[in-house]
Amino acid sequence: MVYEALDSTLGDTNALIASAVPPLLWSGYELAKTKRLDAVSFLVVASILLTVAATALGGSPKIIQIRDALVTGAVGLLFLASLLLEKPLIFYLARATSARNTEQGAAQFDAMWQMPEVRRTFRVMTFIWGVGLVLQTALMCLLAWVWSIDRYLLLSPFIGYGIFGLLMLWSVWYGARRKALAALQSPVQVPPAGEPIP
Repeated sequence: MVYEALDSTLGDTNALIASAVPPLLWSGYELAKTKRLDAVSFLVVASILLTVAATALGGSPKIIQIRDALVTGAVGLLFLASLLLEKPLIFYLARATSARNTEQGAAQFDAMWQMPEVRRTFRVMTFIWGVGLVLQTALMCLLAWVWSIDRYLLLSPFIGYGIFGLLMLWSVWYGARRKALAALQSPVQVPPAGEPIP
């Protein structure tokens, strides 16, 4: 709506820059309310900074148009690069979330990392998220090239959040499947003689 209202008077580049103001204000409100910068707010702020950088370099409308996708792709590449580390990036994100929810959360995650199945689970999830985010960026760049600016601004959030939602659903399904498999593979605890079987 901001782009459509200002495009005719400010031009493509300035109207695209102005369209970044509402999500920036929303992220500022969320930061003031929760006193912490979550992943979504971080991506929005990073995309705004990329907009400022693109403007300083000449303000190409295409670069400004795909700023969110470029940040998402950079995060995907970070996920893939973290596979070279002892612990991939998704492990640290999950550990930080767990630490915020419970006092023992971080310690529990560190203990879980000693299990081979847990290490494999986090590595597979990091790989899938990394590939998914990079492919999402490639798709968004293609759509920005073939679609008009107003059509891209209208439909790209639905596509982006749709892909993000699919990755989240896959993560929930895969995590539950790996937990069920670990439970099946764990040795059966036989109670001592005289005690009832639970």
